[in-house]
Amino acid sequence: MKYPFIKRTVALVLALAAMLPALAQNSVVQEQRSYGKIAEVFNRVEDSLESQFSTKGISWPPHSLYIRSFKYDRKLEVWVNGGFNEPYRFFKTYDVCMPSGVTGPKRMEGDLQVPEGFYYINELNPNSNYHLSLGLNYPNASDRILSDSLHPGGEIYIHGRCVSVGCIPISDAPIEELYIMTAYARTNGQDFIPVHVFPVKYDVKKSMDYLEQTTEGNATLKKFAFKLKEVFDFFEEKKQLPLISVNRKGEYVIN
Repeated sequence: MKYPFIKRTVALVLALAAMLPALAQNSVVQEQRSYGKIAEVFNRVEDSLESQFSTKGISWPPHSLYIRSFKYDRKLEVWVNGGFNEPYRFFKTYDVCMPSGVTGPKRMEGDLQVPEGFYYINELNPNSNYHLSLGLNYPNASDRILSDSLHPGGEIYIHGRCVSVGCIPISDAPIEELYIMTAYARTNGQDFIPVHVFPVKYDVKKSMDYLEQTTEGNATLKKFAFKLKEVFDFFEEKKQLPLISVNRKGEYVIN
């Protein structure tokens, strides 16, 4: 047999590559389980989640997640898919139990505004003062251009309990489910779990009437709200996400 060393090396590399998903899962999920509080949540909630997924005909654990929240409607939706290029499937809606702010994006520290725009989860916090929390990457590239340059604010989370000063509270039981789903999506390779925050649910007449009222006379705010709607409409049609970038003016560009 020629070059046995090379063949053994290739075989080893292939074996390690096959093990990577399991290693990633161990490194993230087991890290979360190392916190006693989170281990208890996994033990208590995971079987129920798996059963809910099975009822909807969705494989557990999720390969990837898409989260979208609607400020006026006080709803947070979770969508999942089983692999790259697959359309997302609706899983569940959670109530946002405490609103904060008014129509429009967050633009400065202390304005009590829930941000509007396109974000991703950048932190799993098992030691939150609000039971559990998932951090959003506010300020994002758009916010850094359009928000107060010195004090744009920060520390925006989806979290438990039912209090808000600019975050998205969904109470304790829902955040436990969402936290576990997020942990598994991260272990399955989804480093950037998208969280899109819209002012309203654009396919609800009452919500659109409210949006028209609150943006009347404010062309800038209306333009911003309807730019976000482009992503909502794209997803509603295709159940996939468009590419979203930010231009030099801080405006979202939807591709």
